[in-house]
Amino acid sequence: MSATPEVVLYGRPGCHLCDEARAVIRRVGAVHRFALSEHNIEDSDELLRAYLERIPVICIDGVEVFELFVDERRFAAAVTAERPHRPRQRLPGD
Repeated sequence: MSATPEVVLYGRPGCHLCDEARAVIRRVGAVHRFALSEHNIEDSDELLRAYLERIPVICIDGVEVFELFVDERRFAAAVTAERPHRPRQRLPGD
């Protein structure tokens, strides 16, 4: 893979599903390289409207890939998959 995938986790404090997703992401990150950023949806009205009922939401290179639950094998496959170079999609809060 030529570029490091950009992974974004949208969640909020106290969300047990977000904690579980974060644990999956960290396990995969111990083996595969990617850049991770986290966004607290409570920090923005736009993020809150977009994601309130769906968190955690995980995006890879600007594409929503998971919501509510993250399957570890599918996440690992997604961050290691070859991607054609394309402009990053705009997400809420960008």
